[in-house]
Amino acid sequence: MKYSLLFVIMLMIGCATKEKSIQFSKVRIETVFQDSVSIRAIEFLDAKTLAFAGSDGIYGTVDVRTNTVRSNIQRYDSITPSFRAVAHTDSDFFMLSIASPALLYKTGESGKMELVYIEEGEGVFYDSMKFWNNLEGIAVGDTMDGCLSIIITRDGGNNWKKLACAQLPKSAEAEGAFAASNTNIDIVGDKVWIGTTAGNVYSSADKGMTWKVNQTPIVKEKPTEGIYSIDFYDENLGFAIGGDYTDPDSNKKNKIITQDGGETWNLIADGQLPNYKSCVQFVANADGKTLVAVGFTGISGSNDQGMSWKQLSDESFYTLRFLNDSIAYAAGKHRISKLVFSR
Repeated sequence: MKYSLLFVIMLMIGCATKEKSIQFSKVRIETVFQDSVSIRAIEFLDAKTLAFAGSDGIYGTVDVRTNTVRSNIQRYDSITPSFRAVAHTDSDFFMLSIASPALLYKTGESGKMELVYIEEGEGVFYDSMKFWNNLEGIAVGDTMDGCLSIIITRDGGNNWKKLACAQLPKSAEAEGAFAASNTNIDIVGDKVWIGTTAGNVYSSADKGMTWKVNQTPIVKEKPTEGIYSIDFYDENLGFAIGGDYTDPDSNKKNKIITQDGGETWNLIADGQLPNYKSCVQFVANADGKTLVAVGFTGISGSNDQGMSWKQLSDESFYTLRFLNDSIAYAAGKHRISKLVFSR
């Protein structure tokens, strides 16, 4: 009995070690949707459905079992909005447009999208959104009146309220959040982090009730520099990437990592690959070791928590989400594609 128990324990340890040894060396790309649009916002609604929204008012879903695509166009009066932020709860899909008027839609009872929030004015520009749970969600936009624009819902997305600047840290001049991949917000538990154009990380540990801001060493001297994407593996380990899309070959000061929940950030792989990227994601079941980053500069992967990277493809994408630990879907200019990663 003692030896049988020892065998089971050794088997469990072996399985755990295997789970933590995901090593990507190549990727196969299969395009599943093509259209004359730019798509920067995708999210999995469940294990079989990918939702997306993009330019020219287009939005829709991809059935990842069959790669069947259903799409539609959302219009508002004479406006055809451009969407760069999407999110979801267990029951609803949300999409938020850039510029003024900002238009936030949710799935309605009649099967059509329902407008639940509108904001007009000079400087209105929303970038990203995400939900903590089925009731509470957040969206972030560029600075207005001295602070970031942050709207929050506490009732499942039916009503949204903008936070007053008195509730937020004072922002840097013209500070915003790049609407490049719908990944400058991340959430773990009650916590939320927002990466900005000024290289700052705003955080809240209580679902947006109180806020603080931490500076990072990422490149941020020009308006086109800063944090483009941020992702947390758990409440402590986080990674952010960006750079300058007008200088996409530069790889200086464009990658940072935190091990303490965003309190301190350090440069990593500085002066090494990858160069500018608009989206970074941890791979599940890899003990926080494996990352993939995409941009119009291609697809890069790291198997050692961002210390070294390999260019896996030169194919251009703006954003990606993982379905499991080897399959992701990515979107970009004129397409959505299935990405299959392997050793």
